[in-house]
Amino acid sequence: MIKSRFLAAILALVLVGPLVGCGKTVGETIDDATITTRVKTAFVNDPLVGALRIDVDTFKGLVTLSGRVKSKDEETKAIALARKISGVTDVKSTLVIEPQPH
Repeated sequence: MIKSRFLAAILALVLVGPLVGCGKTVGETIDDATITTRVKTAFVNDPLVGALRIDVDTFKGLVTLSGRVKSKDEETKAIALARKISGVTDVKSTLVIEPQPH
């Protein structure tokens, strides 16, 4: 009986320990992954943004956008789309505007 409780405690530490170390609960990790997926989907479905050049990272509801965009309008639209997603608490942009060849 004691041995099985000990094994259960060790198993819990092994499974949950890494998540606690990064400051997230299991629910937050799932929520952040869901938010990231929804933001990327919104980008893919928007003709102005087109998500292939934008990386999305979510931590506790804070979405960080990085990568390259073609214009300030594309950056503004990407930020607006991300803000509309349920669960997003804020959006940080480190997007770089690529100069377009003439």
